[in-house]
Amino acid sequence: MFSYYLELALRSLKRSPGLTLLMVLAIGFGVSASMTTYSVFRAVSGDPIPWKSSQLFVPQIDMWGPDGRSADGEPPNALDYVDAVALMRDHRAKLQSASYRIAPPVQVPGSRRHPISVSGHAVYSEFFPMLDVPFQYGSGWAVDADTNQAAVVVISGKLNQEMFDGKNSVGKTLDIHGKDYQVVGVLAKWDPQPRFYDVVDTGGFDTNSDDVFIPFTRAIAVNLSNAGNTSCNSNPAEPGFVGMQRSTCTWIEYMAELDSAAAVQKYRDYLNGYALAQKNAGRFNWSPNNRLRDVPAFLDSQHVVPSDTKVSLMVALGLLIVCLVNTVGLLLAKFLRRSSEIGVRRALGAPQAAIYAQFLTEAGIVGLAGGVVGLVFTGVGVFSVGLVLPKDIAALAHVNFSLLLLTLVIAVVSAVLAGLYPTFRASRVQPAWQLKSN
Repeated sequence: MFSYYLELALRSLKRSPGLTLLMVLAIGFGVSASMTTYSVFRAVSGDPIPWKSSQLFVPQIDMWGPDGRSADGEPPNALDYVDAVALMRDHRAKLQSASYRIAPPVQVPGSRRHPISVSGHAVYSEFFPMLDVPFQYGSGWAVDADTNQAAVVVISGKLNQEMFDGKNSVGKTLDIHGKDYQVVGVLAKWDPQPRFYDVVDTGGFDTNSDDVFIPFTRAIAVNLSNAGNTSCNSNPAEPGFVGMQRSTCTWIEYMAELDSAAAVQKYRDYLNGYALAQKNAGRFNWSPNNRLRDVPAFLDSQHVVPSDTKVSLMVALGLLIVCLVNTVGLLLAKFLRRSSEIGVRRALGAPQAAIYAQFLTEAGIVGLAGGVVGLVFTGVGVFSVGLVLPKDIAALAHVNFSLLLLTLVIAVVSAVLAGLYPTFRASRVQPAWQLKSN
C-alpha cells in the first residue's frame, strides 16, 4: 500500500507545483537556519575531553582579596608564580601541571632557513599523561627533566613536517630562542576545542596550534617570557620577567587530576589550608575564597560558549517553528480542498487510517524535498558563518555526515508533524456531506 500512497502523493504534489515549491522552500529554509546555528553551537559547547573532564580540575586562589574580585565574588582565573610553584611543590594531586604560553623563534641548527615564530607552552612532565596527549613519535620528558631544567622539547606534527619533513625527529636538535633543545616527542594530531587547558589566553578557541612544549622550569631559568595574558592588581615592584615572578600578577594556568570525590574534597581542603597559611604568614589578610572546578564547570564559569551563539540557536529554532506553522496552514488548505476525493474514498470503505497514511506520506515527501534543499542551504550557511561570528569560532563549524543526516531527519519529522493536524481535519470529513454536495 505504501507504493500506492506514494503514487497518490506525487500526483497531488504535481497538481499544485507552486504550493508544493512554497512548502519545500519553507521547510528547507527553516531547517537549514537551525542546522547552521546548531553546527556552531555543537562545536563550541562540546566536551573537549569527555572521557576525563570530570577528573580534571582547575584551582583558583584569591591572592588579590576583596578589591580584586569580580562582581560575583570570583577570584582570578589564573595563578601568580608564587602560588603556582607552591602548588607544584606540595603536589597534592595524582597528576598536575602549571603552564604558561610562550612564542619563541625556532629553527634547525645549521639550517639556512630563517627562524619562524611558533606558539607553545611551558609545562611540567605530567601535563602529557594528565591530558592524554597523543604521540606520533617518542613521548614526553621524564620527571627529572623538570628538576634538572633539561633542554628538551616536544613538538607538534605540523612543526615536525616543516622542520624535519615529517620524519621521526626524536633525538634531533632544534634551536629555540637561540638555545639547542633535544626533541623527545612528536605529537599526533591534537587540537582540542574548546582549548580547555588554555582558556585564559585563548578564551577557549584558537585556530593556531601549539607547536612546542618545553619544561616549565627550563623556561623560567632561561627567562622565556610569558606570551599570553597577564593580569595585575598593582604594578610589579621590580621590572622585567623576574619582577613579574615576584609580583601578584596572574599569568599561569594550572590543572590537576583528581580521580575520586574523596580526592577532590582533600584537595579543596588543602587549598583552604594553603590560603589560611598565607594569611597567617601575613601575605593575605582575608579569609580563603578559593575555587576548584572540573573542566565543564570551569568552561561554564568563564563563559567559553559565546552568548550570541545561544541566542542565534534560539532565533533559528523560532524561525523553524514559524516555517512549520506556515506549512501547517498550506497543508490544511491543500488537504481540505480535496474533501470530495476524501469523501468518495471513505464512502468506498477506506478507513481513517488509510487517509492518515496517504496524507502523512505526502507530508513526508514534502519534508524530504525540503531536507534536500536544506542540505544546500546548510552548506552555504556553514561556510558563511565567518561573516557574522569571530574567525576562531566560525572555523570550528563544519559540514559532516552526521550533520547532513540530522538535517534530513529533522526535515522529514518536522513535515510529518506539521501534517498531523491537517490530516486529522481531512480524516474527519463526512462522506455523506461530500456526496450530497457533489
